[in-house]
Amino acid sequence: MMKEIIRLTVVLTCVCMVAGLALSYVNAATKEARAYQDRLEKLNALNLVLPDHDNEADKDIIEVSGVTYYLSMKDGAINGVAFESSSEKGYSGLITVMVGVLPEGKIKAIGILSQKETPGLGSKIDEDWFKGQYAGKTLDGANWAVKKDGGDFDQISGATISPRAVTAAVKDGLTSYAQNKMEILGGSDVIQ
Repeated sequence: MMKEIIRLTVVLTCVCMVAGLALSYVNAATKEARAYQDRLEKLNALNLVLPDHDNEADKDIIEVSGVTYYLSMKDGAINGVAFESSSEKGYSGLITVMVGVLPEGKIKAIGILSQKETPGLGSKIDEDWFKGQYAGKTLDGANWAVKKDGGDFDQISGATISPRAVTAAVKDGLTSYAQNKMEILGGSDVIQ
């Protein structure tokens, strides 16, 4: 009986070691490909929310108060800024939003980077009609709540929690941008 337990332990240990080595090899072999795909995903999100630019916005960044701001430039002058913002108050947890603003703080566009909301209900926050209602808004130029709560933004029937979370995330991001705008834009040329 004891020999059988020792034999099974040795076999299980060998199997685990081989599996661990295989996973380590696959991880190392695909590291560059995964990094490339992550960069493409980030660039796609930035290109969706920023104005036309001639720089690599994922490389022209500034970090202020723990937030990374992506600068878009046209002919060497800043014409937009993008940043990520999130809210834990989605129906299924964390919702992460990419917000693109013009230098003065007017929203160019938003994109949903991650969400786990209910398919067919809360997941509608990723539809163009929903995201489009934020374009042109400013921190002071909107009532940052869903219409059900007396605000300016449409909710989704049967899924009010998700739009509330997106609206809160966008507002929080705009507030942070407004507080740090001078440091973000620095002494750079800015297209207004």
